[in-house]
Amino acid sequence: MEISTIIIVAAIAVVSILVGVGVGFITRKRIEEANTEAGRITADSIIAESKKAAENTKKEAELQAKDIVFQGKMEFEKENKERRKEIQALEKRLQSKEENLDKKFEAIERRDAELQKREKNLTFQEKKLKDMEAETEGLIAAQRHKLEGLAGMSTEEAKRILMETMENEAKLEAGKLLKRIEEETKAEADKKAKEIISLAIQRYAGEYVTERTVSVVNLPNEEMKGRIIGREGRNIRAIEAATGIDIIIDDTPEAVILSGHNPVRREIAKISIERLIADGRIHPSRIEEIVSKVEGEVQQSIVEAGERAIFDTGLHGIHKEIQKLIGRLKFRTSYAQNVYAHSLEVAFICGVMASELGLPTKVARRAGLLHDIGKAVDHEVEGPHAAIGAELAKKYGEAPRIVSAIGQHHDDSPDSIFGVLVQAADTLSAARPGARREMLETYVKRLDDLEKIAKGFPGVEKSYALQAGREIRVMVENQSVTDEGAVVLSKDIAKKIEKELSYPGQIKITVIRESRAVDYAR
Repeated sequence: MEISTIIIVAAIAVVSILVGVGVGFITRKRIEEANTEAGRITADSIIAESKKAAENTKKEAELQAKDIVFQGKMEFEKENKERRKEIQALEKRLQSKEENLDKKFEAIERRDAELQKREKNLTFQEKKLKDMEAETEGLIAAQRHKLEGLAGMSTEEAKRILMETMENEAKLEAGKLLKRIEEETKAEADKKAKEIISLAIQRYAGEYVTERTVSVVNLPNEEMKGRIIGREGRNIRAIEAATGIDIIIDDTPEAVILSGHNPVRREIAKISIERLIADGRIHPSRIEEIVSKVEGEVQQSIVEAGERAIFDTGLHGIHKEIQKLIGRLKFRTSYAQNVYAHSLEVAFICGVMASELGLPTKVARRAGLLHDIGKAVDHEVEGPHAAIGAELAKKYGEAPRIVSAIGQHHDDSPDSIFGVLVQAADTLSAARPGARREMLETYVKRLDDLEKIAKGFPGVEKSYALQAGREIRVMVENQSVTDEGAVVLSKDIAKKIEKELSYPGQIKITVIRESRAVDYAR
């Protein structure tokens, strides 16, 4: 920067000199041309002024050049100072890092020395331990040999005796522990019974479905069959078209059979035919009129039944469509049990159990009342009635815990207490004696079949059906069946019962195997 400044100053001085010389040359030329004295005087004065101006210009240029040189020198010195400071800072940092590295290196050297010292010490100790181990093994072998000679038995025999002794002691302790646990369990039985509720599963059998998907209409005489059929079958076709139910006219005396999976449509057809028979006018237009009128009455009956169920259970806020579904259950049967009455009973049982457990009774009653609403449409929608009911409840704004209880009331392990309550109430309502109008002969035969199935397995000594066929206890021979075999036997009996019998709910199979030691004091 200093060299460039000097060059600029020199250039300015040269230019100033050239300008002065030029001005002097021009002035001198003019003087020479002037012939008069006055001209000379004027030329001299001009020359003097020009020289003076040139000197002034030269001085100014020199001053500017000095000023520029001075400023450049100041900036250069300032920049040098800043660079020196940076260099000094870098030198300090490098020196500090170098000192730290020296310290770390010294520490590493010290650690290395310590590790080498420890390694030597460990090697010495390891060798010492090996020598001691060899000496100990020799002493143990010598002592063992002496002990075997004194005891008169080998090491293996001593181990066997020790193991037998320990095994007997462990069995005794285990027996005491089991007895204590059993006593504690009995003491806590009432509390546990409220927390653990058994699973209730409802089953459908083929013969029951066939019986409950038909209705019978009694006729005053055999001639009425012909009137129901009509000329070329026009009346029976009109009834079937209007109701959607198949009418079967066979050799059954004074009766026609209505077949269909929709219980509401089947009820409409039954009432319509009964009214047509009472009225006596049976023709297509009259059939359509009666069926239409009966449909309105049945729908009104469904609405009233739903509202009555809501009122009786003390619930509120249930969607109108769900109320209709509850009302439709009035015409639905399951194992000859009316589902509408069953749902009300389950609701009340759920409420009682919930109050004993300190749970919200209205929530429990609501779950119990709605648990079978899927059966109102299970002939129209594919899938199990529990899943259908849960979807309907969710669709119409029921709470998640109500939806969960409805959907899981036939699952092996429901994830909510309300699902367990609904399971228990469903079992109590459906499986109690007489709830499903089971004939005494059928009831006794089912118990007898249960006992026969259990007795058909090898090793079974006796079997007893208990709790109205809800449990069967099987006594097995101690010599024929082991403890593990008893577990397998219970599973085999359960599978055979599921395969060969039709029953509501579930059956508990208990296999009992006991050992008896008998002796006589003489």
